[in-house]
Amino acid sequence: MKISTASVICILLAMAALSAAPARTDAPSYGREPAPAAQADGQPVFRTGTSRVVLHATVLAGKSDVVANLPREAFKVLENDVEQDIEFFASQEVPVAAGLIIDNSSSMVPRQGMVRAGVTSFAESSRESDELFTILFNEHVRFGLPGGVAFTPSPAQLLSTLATRGPAGMTAMHDAVIEGLSHLTKAQNQKRALVVLSDGDDNASAQSQSNMLYRASQSNAVLYTIWTGNLSSDNGNPKLMRRLAERSGGIAFAPRNDHEVVRAFSEIAGNLRRGYSIGYAPKNSANDGTYRKVSVVARMPGRRLTVRCRDGYTAPDDRIDSAKAGGQAK
Repeated sequence: MKISTASVICILLAMAALSAAPARTDAPSYGREPAPAAQADGQPVFRTGTSRVVLHATVLAGKSDVVANLPREAFKVLENDVEQDIEFFASQEVPVAAGLIIDNSSSMVPRQGMVRAGVTSFAESSRESDELFTILFNEHVRFGLPGGVAFTPSPAQLLSTLATRGPAGMTAMHDAVIEGLSHLTKAQNQKRALVVLSDGDDNASAQSQSNMLYRASQSNAVLYTIWTGNLSSDNGNPKLMRRLAERSGGIAFAPRNDHEVVRAFSEIAGNLRRGYSIGYAPKNSANDGTYRKVSVVARMPGRRLTVRCRDGYTAPDDRIDSAKAGGQAK
């Protein structure tokens, strides 16, 4: 499959509409956020303290028609089939923390034009309030930004990530995705995403596939995957790329031609711009370490809607915290 450089540039420039109105927070593990303290210009402002569950949802009519401007009353949140009280709701465009996770193994040699054009457009779409980064991986996982720089909106810094190493070696995609998810927890912007470009094969990771999928399902980040394999051959693992996106409430793309590439990235940009942030305090307040299944329903007269968001989270575990505290006291 050949994907032109011009097409990818057009595609990722669509992401330029990410706008500023930040909601700041330190990000705890396993998908729970601090409680909203107040509202400023319609945006939730967070403080540390009581845990809340935060969901970033995209509403679709049909397969890819993103639905914007739904009111709070259109949504219902269920945790383990028990309806929850929505405590804050936001649908405004906000700045993002986003990482581009780039396969830099030997299988990507024919795709370097696409990768370079994509990173160029990704860089040029940045806003001053965005927090962006890149990870390049083969059998090693390397951050593209200079040491000491966690995030940047700078196009020059993002473009410099491709200047040092050409594609070679094996593939550690599991490790790279987990590292990207971990890095996103350091971001200040609450809306977080990874875009993973790979053929999906992995032959060098220390982390397992199941651990990667688990971490994706527990993260607040939405993952979008773009399969770079060849549809006419048996190489790559498009099924894994699809599972990875679905675990986080994202979308997987396997473009067959330039037109489908344009459409795929347009959908990604639309999802990032027009999503909803929904927060609630779980009625089950036990910190017992159990997995809680979460679903979101949206209703609109005359239309059948589908909601994409992560499907659950693991509650904090007081037993683990107590054990850690006891160990530190010794």
